[in-house]
Amino acid sequence: MSEVLEQETKTGAGHAQKYTRNNPYMSVVNVNYLLTAEGSEKETRHVELALEEGMTYTPGDAVGIIPENRAEAVEDVLKALGFKGDERVLDHYKVEISLEEALRTRLGIGKLSRGSVGQFAKLAPETEGLKVLTGPDNRARAEEYCWGREFVDLATDFPGVVTDPQQLFNILQRLTPRMYSISSSQKVHTDSVHTTVRVIRYDAHGRSRQGVASGHLGDRAGEGANLPIFLHSNNNFRLPEDASAPVIMVGPGTGIAPFRAFLEERDATGAPGKNWLFFGEQREKLDFLYKDQLQSMVNGGVLTHLHTAFSRDQHNKVYVQDRIQEHAREVFEWLENGAYFYVCGDATRMAKDVENALLDAIAKGSNGTLEHAAEYLATMKKQKRYQRDVY
Repeated sequence: MSEVLEQETKTGAGHAQKYTRNNPYMSVVNVNYLLTAEGSEKETRHVELALEEGMTYTPGDAVGIIPENRAEAVEDVLKALGFKGDERVLDHYKVEISLEEALRTRLGIGKLSRGSVGQFAKLAPETEGLKVLTGPDNRARAEEYCWGREFVDLATDFPGVVTDPQQLFNILQRLTPRMYSISSSQKVHTDSVHTTVRVIRYDAHGRSRQGVASGHLGDRAGEGANLPIFLHSNNNFRLPEDASAPVIMVGPGTGIAPFRAFLEERDATGAPGKNWLFFGEQREKLDFLYKDQLQSMVNGGVLTHLHTAFSRDQHNKVYVQDRIQEHAREVFEWLENGAYFYVCGDATRMAKDVENALLDAIAKGSNGTLEHAAEYLATMKKQKRYQRDVY
């Protein structure tokens, strides 16, 4: 999951968590290793974080990680603004801190937003270059300017606009926690929480960039490091209460995270329900996340079916939705037998493509129309048998 929801929800156990985004637990990183092999186009990591006694979670929940902006990025912003960093400012709670600490721990200096450009432009209303980036008529131009840029680019392109460090609290959004799907069952790992993180790194507009939280986990959260975290309940993504119900899980890439938790939970509780996982990535040799554990679950009978789609291993790209279509009749049989269908991962394309493949499977299996399939799926949603955790 990407951004945290604004409000803390109560845990499934019926009590509020002791630690929240505003009062996080200072965890220790127990384990942090690379899941992808050398040569992969992706950098995906497995991270295990220590928990205090009494901190509980359920498969389907998320862990909130409160990152810091990296020192180099903070230094670049200070340089672009012409400040030293020891200037005093008041944070969002009127606590006096240094500008350096504010830029490192309080303010979002990463991905540039249109709102930040608008607030920045208010400080220099006559600057021509800024005028064309503000107002409803210039929305598309502003979006284009923001693409791939961070606050440092804005401050560099229009120097001298910020004259008082306190103005940054009006211009920049807060540095928010990032939510990651939990990839462990607490029945197996009693005093830790695991997650699966893809580290984002890219070059744009002449600078090397990285995701704020994923970069923190990739570069500055080695084993033994401290990291502020909290647990976040997600009651809309849950295993069936009936342990004998079959489960179909579609989790390409880091979307596998909650399904590792689901499978560990069902294994630990001896749930008799059948389990079917569709997993996809680029290359089997480089990107098969949790391969050994999943294959041992197949051998042990916990995982009834494991179907993989490695898009770059053959000339024609193959994705999880293609595997669902290949096994459409059996997918429909499982649904008819009360199976729950789960999807986790990319919302922009994958989730839609998977839903279309599912509708197609229902239409084929029932010898019905797509209209009938849509009604069937709507019924599944009402029964909470179709659940998605997409971002």
